[in-house]
Amino acid sequence: MVEIPTIDLTNFPSEEAHLREACQSLGCFRVIGHGIPDSLRAEMKAAVRALFQLPIDIKRLNSDIIPGSGYVAPSPANPLYEAFGLYDASSHLDVDAFCSRLHASAPHRDTVKTYAAKLHALVVEIAGKIANSIGVPSYPFEEWPCQFRMNKYSFTKETVGSSGVQIHTDSGFLTVLQEDDSVGGLEIMDSSGTFVPVHPVPGSFLINLGDIAKVWSNGRLHNLKHRVQCKEEGERISIALFLLGPKDSLVEPAKELVDSQHPRLYRSFTVENYRQLRLASGSRDGESLSLLLL
Repeated sequence: MVEIPTIDLTNFPSEEAHLREACQSLGCFRVIGHGIPDSLRAEMKAAVRALFQLPIDIKRLNSDIIPGSGYVAPSPANPLYEAFGLYDASSHLDVDAFCSRLHASAPHRDTVKTYAAKLHALVVEIAGKIANSIGVPSYPFEEWPCQFRMNKYSFTKETVGSSGVQIHTDSGFLTVLQEDDSVGGLEIMDSSGTFVPVHPVPGSFLINLGDIAKVWSNGRLHNLKHRVQCKEEGERISIALFLLGPKDSLVEPAKELVDSQHPRLYRSFTVENYRQLRLASGSRDGESLSLLLL
């Protein structure tokens, strides 16, 4: 089993080299010292469970804002998986609209709003620390939209050994994941190309880097391949916040990361361009980036 690095956010700049190595080699690490109370994490998970108990006609009111950002019902490709989406979690208006469409109770609405605000601040902090570790001291990540994905996996004895979610990379910059502390199933690809299990660590968040991180860093950061497998019976709830990419401008490498020793690797594109490219190519595991090489 691969050892996932643990980064203490209260211990910078001492952790900077440790963070850089994790991002360049594995593309995955845990954070502690993040300041998100255990009580809020538990309240958010309870609110998400309540949303999944809603009637299907109410769930479907969580419609797409951008393609793929709304409710996802179980499908032939991922029959054990169901999800809600919230775009953009950094927008108070979007968070309110999400809660209103699903008729969330006042306590659940307050929980989702508080959690979204704190997770957005956390994802911006982590992205900034990653950028600084590879030589980009300042970058406006706070202007990039963030998307929540609230996931439910319905695992039974009969589905043990089945796929929960197929092999993929995340298309955005980075993902902050609150895992299910009781039911595992997440697997990541290590440096040998082998999928290895990731066991939950209560109180931490799991961070993984996506395709846009690889492009933005001019190839320095590693985009993680991962999947979810049914390993045990039980309901698995996880909550992911994706830092997507620039909303109204092109995805390009930071200027500090392109020079004569590091020529530019990828063409410019928009987040929507890349989403469409992944869909058209049928590739969800980062291989679409090869189509953008210069």
